[in-house]
Amino acid sequence: MLNIPQLVALELGLKINQVQNALDLLAEGATIPFIARYRKELTQEMTEVQLRDLSDRYTYLTELEERKRAVLSAISDQGKLTDQLEEKISSCLQKTELEDLYLPYKPKRRTRATIAREKGLEPLAAFIKSLNVKNGPSISLDSIAGKYVDQEKGVNTNEEALKGASDILAEEIAEKAHLRAYIREYVLETGVIISRIKEEYGEGTTKFEMYRNYQVKVKNIAPHNMLALSRGEGEKLLVFDIDFDQDFLLSYLESQEIHTRTQSIRQFYQAMLKDAFNRLMKTSLINEVISEKKTYSDIESIKTFEANLRELLLSAPAGMKPTLAIDPGFRTGCKTAILDPTGKFLEYQAIFPHQGGEQRQKAVQMVKKLIEKYQIQLIAIGNGTASRETDEFITEVLRDCDSKPIKVIVNESGASIYSASEVAREEFPDLDITVRGAISIGRRLQDPLAELVKIDPKSIGVGQYQHDVDQKLLKKKLHETVESCVNYVGVDLNTASKELLTFVSGITPTVANNIITYRNQHGAFKNRQQLLKVPKLGPKAFEQSAGFLKIRNGENPLDNTAVHPESYPLVEKIAGDLQVPLNQVTQIAEQLKKTGIKKYLTDAIGEPTLRDILRELEKPGRDPRAEFKYATFREGIKEIRDLTVGMELEGIITNVANFGAFVDIGVHQDGLVHISQLADRFVEDPKTIVKVGQLVRVRVLEVNEKLKRISLSMRKAN
Repeated sequence: MLNIPQLVALELGLKINQVQNALDLLAEGATIPFIARYRKELTQEMTEVQLRDLSDRYTYLTELEERKRAVLSAISDQGKLTDQLEEKISSCLQKTELEDLYLPYKPKRRTRATIAREKGLEPLAAFIKSLNVKNGPSISLDSIAGKYVDQEKGVNTNEEALKGASDILAEEIAEKAHLRAYIREYVLETGVIISRIKEEYGEGTTKFEMYRNYQVKVKNIAPHNMLALSRGEGEKLLVFDIDFDQDFLLSYLESQEIHTRTQSIRQFYQAMLKDAFNRLMKTSLINEVISEKKTYSDIESIKTFEANLRELLLSAPAGMKPTLAIDPGFRTGCKTAILDPTGKFLEYQAIFPHQGGEQRQKAVQMVKKLIEKYQIQLIAIGNGTASRETDEFITEVLRDCDSKPIKVIVNESGASIYSASEVAREEFPDLDITVRGAISIGRRLQDPLAELVKIDPKSIGVGQYQHDVDQKLLKKKLHETVESCVNYVGVDLNTASKELLTFVSGITPTVANNIITYRNQHGAFKNRQQLLKVPKLGPKAFEQSAGFLKIRNGENPLDNTAVHPESYPLVEKIAGDLQVPLNQVTQIAEQLKKTGIKKYLTDAIGEPTLRDILRELEKPGRDPRAEFKYATFREGIKEIRDLTVGMELEGIITNVANFGAFVDIGVHQDGLVHISQLADRFVEDPKTIVKVGQLVRVRVLEVNEKLKRISLSMRKAN
């Protein structure tokens, strides 16, 4: 069997000791964020990406080995396992290859070949096969077949006997692993996907119009096109197939399987091979190719979803400041919530600024009163219905206000789903669903990561066709992305929600609940060691989580850094050597930079960890996220009809796809910057140019008000 660690090291370009150490840590229950941050010496600074690739490939190969054992056992039980077959099975590296090898021995339903065997025709098939040699004898197949005519067994004629023998040989051919592999690869390399819209759907009546008469090489199809075809087929609007040179493949089969020059045997084999290909190989192999392309498209699309989600979760926070949050609306009014600097909900008011003069004036007075009463510094406006009108209303209010809070339109994707969720109901059981939505919008502005972790990542709207990809893989990868972002930023132990704590390395939902309960009963945590008093948070969970849980203004200044408690004795020694008090950590960093870190190297703590400690001491409690910036939408541009070709606008990237990027320019409908319009040069991957949350300048290329489509460009105007 395979030496999996050695193979993974070779495939990923890593050293065997790196791989083995990482696998040992994972087997001990260490999380990937913990290993990447605090075990750099053991893995020689493997990144989270490398560790996840290692974990995924190791899991795949381990599952493959388990499957191999099951296959070998099944074939051995049949008494058909040869040394050569065992070697092939033991050395294969792909599940597809393994299943091809197992196919001839796999239990199957009654087939035409099975029925032919039941009729006693296997000896006839074997005899015909023995005639298929270079200098085989010239024999009449009809005369041989006559010996197998047996009406009691249901073989009434010579023709029926030969047909049964052909069925047996056809199945044998169709199950040959190397033939299947060749045909599959040929279709992948040379095949062309052809699609058409069903006749009952007239031109321009479906969203899949570009696939009406669509052709693309299988190997060149873009992931989003593959997913669109799958969805269109699923919705029964279109059909697609793969076209390829079938005559070439029949010729290939003949060259591989026909060895005799005897005409009658050649003709028999030609007919049998054609039947084997058309009846037993073509459809299944086309489906396997489509499945392979779909799997590839899923993986590539999920990578895009991951990248988008990461950028969204790591959006710059506006800060924990007094916030007025508005969920805009026309008929039902604007739901307005007040949040304090910790995100705590304080007050709710409904205002109706879009329902005539008197109501508008009342709304003006109410907003002014709230701004003054709570010393509001941030105003968050959801980007749904009436957002631009509400934005203009708030602009009017602020013109006549002494204080000038920052006003930001916030992407509210998924807010309605959060509002109706169990999480929201648990926190705000007595509030209306729309008020919960306003609270969520405000908290997204204060700290996007802390609020967005409460929502199923699929509901945040970070990708095209996210409901069409492998849902199990999507869930796994998006969960990993959230986990990675939460641990990258770190968590305030005394303000974090249960949902946020659940994503911290080593913290289970039960332990997260227990942390909240302990905090409620005993007050704010004063030091990290108190975590060990939390029920079910033992030494292992403490090791995995403590470095990611920060305490502001605690008893130990190191508790507000990412320095792990296991390194506190070293930092205390450094502080003592430098004669600098521990509460002056930035001075410790300044002095340490002068004296150097090498004198503090030990067997357990190497340069990577010391560099990280120094970085943390330089900026204790730092937030690694970018500086907060926000888009200013152009006044007077509220609807698609307000746009004109050539207009230049500021916008914010809301989504990045394989074919381009979507931009919110403040008209309730995102515009698309096609990949060809992202830069003044060729762009292979949009993610290398733009990211979710990025502020951009765009130019309007085309507006289709009927279809609600806006084409934009980021290229320089000619």
